[in-house]
Amino acid sequence: MSSPALSPGLKTQPAAFPQRFRFIKPTLPPLEAVIAAYAEAYSSGIVTNAGLVERFEHRAAERLGVRHCVAVSSCTSGLMLVLRALGVSGEVILPSFTFFATGEAVLWNGLRPVFADCDPETWNLDPADVRRKITNKTGAIVAVHMYGNPCAASQLESIAAQRGLKLIFDAAHAFGSEHKGRPVGQFGDAEVFSLSPTKLLIAGEGGLVSTNDGTLAGLLRAGRNYGDLGAYDPHLLGVNARMSEFNAALALAGMDILDAKIDRHNAIASAYTERLSSLPGLRFQKVAAGDLCTYKDFSVHVDADRAGISRDALAVDLLADNIETKKYFYPPLHRQQLFRGFHTEGSLSCTDSVSNGILSLPVYESLSDEIVEGVARAIRRHISRGFDQAAEVTES
Repeated sequence: MSSPALSPGLKTQPAAFPQRFRFIKPTLPPLEAVIAAYAEAYSSGIVTNAGLVERFEHRAAERLGVRHCVAVSSCTSGLMLVLRALGVSGEVILPSFTFFATGEAVLWNGLRPVFADCDPETWNLDPADVRRKITNKTGAIVAVHMYGNPCAASQLESIAAQRGLKLIFDAAHAFGSEHKGRPVGQFGDAEVFSLSPTKLLIAGEGGLVSTNDGTLAGLLRAGRNYGDLGAYDPHLLGVNARMSEFNAALALAGMDILDAKIDRHNAIASAYTERLSSLPGLRFQKVAAGDLCTYKDFSVHVDADRAGISRDALAVDLLADNIETKKYFYPPLHRQQLFRGFHTEGSLSCTDSVSNGILSLPVYESLSDEIVEGVARAIRRHISRGFDQAAEVTES
């Protein structure tokens, strides 16, 4: 019989969990509901960008309270097409603390990314730094609802209106989030959601653009079909970004379980916060009063000086406890080789600080209260040990 796994920091203590469990395990709707919706499309032989896609678009638009939703193949293709359809030129201000697809959509359109800092509490794009970065070359602002935490959308709308800029939201994490009582999806010129398997609303692969601009919606429908609306005469430079009928069937069925998933993510986030908030050196993302976060991810920030252990060391110790973590998002864009050359001046000190200490913990619907408690207990143990060791070094 093999001996239990040991944490490297505690050589005599068994791992917190006897077996490693998944970092993310999406809850999918009942298969029979998906197949029932898909059967008619399958029988007809029209299996992409048809009746089910249209039904999903209508239902999503009703949920979000917008005039138009356009289903696409991914959030990335949606961002690419929105920037193209809006005719954005020159520079685009965006956060560096984000997934790299946000910046890649900018580069794909031949635009120059200009990175603005993040807010130290919400970890979203800082409106004050956006103002500082605007020049006569600025064409648009792209903001991100990080982890589903609504960014300062109202402030950014005011800035964009004052300076005559396009405003786009990367809402990849945020289907179901609310800002000041309004659904995320209603802000700016357009908001773009992801429906990939790590999100709460899942289409397998897919994306969704919400907008109240009918002209933009029409251009997006052309853009997802190579720029062609059916006359074999493209309106703009497009791509194949259509959604299949099966992806739409999965998303439609997923709408029925979305609210329960959001509730569970919030419950897990509250449990982590309650159990970990007293620890030295841990900070949590602030969600504004009146806002609803989906908590697509639940991340903490580790201050090594105060916690007595670095983010990376804590991640190694937790992995020895059979607890997988991620570093969403590290490194930030301006430190990545694809984007490094575009950041030539100005400090992104908050972005660097947040990214250097970020650690994302498991959070999904089927994660039991016992596992959440076990993860929190392991973190408390490692930070307490690190804090005690740091105190010993200081005293000596």
